[in-house]
Amino acid sequence: MGMKKAVLAAGLGVAVGYLARQQMEQIQKITPEKALKQAKEAFKRQGPISGSWIYMKPESVEKNGLTYQAYRGGITRNIDGENKPYEFHVDLETGAVIDAVPTT
Repeated sequence: MGMKKAVLAAGLGVAVGYLARQQMEQIQKITPEKALKQAKEAFKRQGPISGSWIYMKPESVEKNGLTYQAYRGGITRNIDGENKPYEFHVDLETGAVIDAVPTT
């Protein structure tokens, strides 16, 4: 009887763990690493990238009258042999690049 209970308890533990993981994936927001990866992919469509960074802490960003929770980051692109830095914001919910502006 002890072995059956142990197997049943282990099976129940695996099932509960699986369901908990599924729930966390549904409510989990974009990680900073994933946000940077998506931004880099968007910038790479227009040319090579020579550097990138992202702040790990989200911040509030207002754009076109809407407020977003977003990560702030930067990309350096090589354009005509010259490095051009850009700062961008990536929406925490969707991973979409909200804005990108050249910096000096």
